[in-house]
Amino acid sequence: MAPRRHRRGRRRCRRRVTGSPSVSRFVPRGGAGGEPVHLFIEEFEALRLVDLEGMTQTDAATEMGISQKTLWKDLRDARVKVAEAIVNGRPIEIEQGYGETGE
Repeated sequence: MAPRRHRRGRRRCRRRVTGSPSVSRFVPRGGAGGEPVHLFIEEFEALRLVDLEGMTQTDAATEMGISQKTLWKDLRDARVKVAEAIVNGRPIEIEQGYGETGE
């Protein structure tokens, strides 16, 4: 009998993302420094809305159609991943979100 594959807990809710980034991979000058950091598109969008566009977390959450707590988690994850890439000189790859296949 094959093992069942499923995640525990609730399914992740869909986030509204307005468009995709013009570049999906950033490589530090001097070449790739190891395994890339994978930034999900939803994390990218949270980072863009709050840190680049200057939206409040409440407004950004409304824009993405999610709770403020969900936005906060995505934003925290994005900031940690970007910091990891900068500090350790690792490439950043922006990819489809949370296991989705690009519908």
